[in-house]
Amino acid sequence: MSRADAPDAENPEWTEEDMRSAMSFSELPDSIKRVIANRKRGPQKAAKKVPVSIRLSPDVVEGLRATGEGWQVRADEALRSWLEKQELVGNR
Repeated sequence: MSRADAPDAENPEWTEEDMRSAMSFSELPDSIKRVIANRKRGPQKAAKKVPVSIRLSPDVVEGLRATGEGWQVRADEALRSWLEKQELVGNR
């Protein structure tokens, strides 16, 4: 599979050549290490989500995961929609 055909063309799997030519953080020039080490994450663009642990039936989890990447967001939206119908949470 060529890099252009990769599922994530912006972040393809590494080839053996990529592995051979890679260098560890300690091998980088000090100027680059300083830039990387001083990077900070920017502010949240949206409200933070709350991590929870929930027990779901295996078939429910399989069905959600089968919808592909972003399944947790879709599960959140489905739960929000149900809560709105119950008038337990307001519209965003």
